[in-house]
Amino acid sequence: MAGRTIVVGDIHGCFAELVELLERVELGVTDRVVAVGDLIVKGERNREVLELFINDPRFASVLGNHDLALLRHWRGEAVTLKPVQERARDELRADRERYAGYLASLPAQINLGAHLVVHAGIRPLVPLTEQAIEDLTELRTLGPDRTSRTGLPWYTMYNGPQTVLFGHWPAPDVRRAKYALGLDTGCVYGFQLTAYIIETGEFVQVQARRAYEQPKRPVA
Repeated sequence: MAGRTIVVGDIHGCFAELVELLERVELGVTDRVVAVGDLIVKGERNREVLELFINDPRFASVLGNHDLALLRHWRGEAVTLKPVQERARDELRADRERYAGYLASLPAQINLGAHLVVHAGIRPLVPLTEQAIEDLTELRTLGPDRTSRTGLPWYTMYNGPQTVLFGHWPAPDVRRAKYALGLDTGCVYGFQLTAYIIETGEFVQVQARRAYEQPKRPVA
């Protein structure tokens, strides 16, 4: 029997909520879980999230901007970590080489046929093979600053053919466009962790146990 593909929004170390979500969807032995990146940073149980993804072959993820920042730091690149990233680094210090190896193995995009999983976004009209890693992990709007929350959202100008499943830009509920679904519903900020089941088009959500981090800007 063919399994389902369950795409999960930004986890950010929210392990308890992830476990509850997997129980809610009744994860089966033939199912596949694909995360939109930012497995770690901001939440409190980063190690347990990584161990689950490393040890269970049903689990895969694209690389998120926080995952990438920590990976670059471990590689010795000139990266200034944010305080939330430093906390995750300290939590993972004892087995850093193993975790760095896993993060280094993560792709920037996962092609699921009719659906494409990336962390942040893609440039409309740019071939997938030519998308910049900075856009795939940080893009929000199409102005001069890709990270800006004000401006024209990339997904309003994207016209397929694949439906892009992305995270990075938290909102109280799923961001919906004709060819894109934003699955970061702000679990780490006290909102919800969201899964999208591709085969059924169903959304499944669980409430955060609490706010692990306060957003710098309103989640909207």
